[in-house]
Amino acid sequence: MLKTKNRKKLRIRSKLKKNNPNNRMRLSVSRSSNNISAQIIDDSTNKTLISATSNLKSLKDSNKKKSELSEIVATKIAELAKEKNIKKIYFDRGVYKYHGRIKIFAETLRKNGMEF
Repeated sequence: MLKTKNRKKLRIRSKLKKNNPNNRMRLSVSRSSNNISAQIIDDSTNKTLISATSNLKSLKDSNKKKSELSEIVATKIAELAKEKNIKKIYFDRGVYKYHGRIKIFAETLRKNGMEF
């Protein structure tokens, strides 16, 4: 039997895949109490194309707030996606509510030209 978080994650992901007629790439977000990471995944080949995280030594030493780290990681993901000509994605928030750092992350991606 799956745990509640896994069931919720799979439920959200299956709804996203059903409503994905254009075979967009999936942007998966995960966060911990201090860090946030994201990756763009091609579900047809099950490979990670782009990834970014706030768990870097240079970012840890800068004493930034968690919300600022979300903006930095979102900006980095958007830049790397532009280099690979990825503009349209679908946003897989996982088990997290669209609130707080996840919302800041998504809004920063939209400001940087990503469509979802």
